[in-house]
Amino acid sequence: MKELPYAPRAVIGRREMVTLPEMGLLLCSKVDTGARTSALHAEDIESFEEGNHLWVSFTTRSGGPNTPPHVFRMHLHDRRKVRSSNGQEEWRYVIRTPLRLGDLEFPVELTLTDRRNMRHPMLLGRRALRRLLVAPGAAFLHGEP
Repeated sequence: MKELPYAPRAVIGRREMVTLPEMGLLLCSKVDTGARTSALHAEDIESFEEGNHLWVSFTTRSGGPNTPPHVFRMHLHDRRKVRSSNGQEEWRYVIRTPLRLGDLEFPVELTLTDRRNMRHPMLLGRRALRRLLVAPGAAFLHGEP
């Protein structure tokens, strides 16, 4: 068997509780090695320019449609074309924020998209999973919901 080209920082399960500390959110996140970029549930997404900077405002919910809404206004990091699992492409706004998973904390790029029909408000893609190993038969290795 070939050796890994790096030492893994942690082993994570197919679902994990993550914190977005700058946003004050604790979210149940689905780990998706098939997705390149991570995604955060967002509604009422609007971009605007203020003081020579691009911003995005949006509303998110940390636990489904019956939880209280959280309204955010953040720097717009990028805008990217993303292909969803059903093959459709769409342009999405991208924000950058720290993510905490257990004892690990690292910056993550999140595309903003409506995930209200999905089970998890957040999806962790490959870019966020660098140097982590995924145990698909396990869940919540870094904290229970």
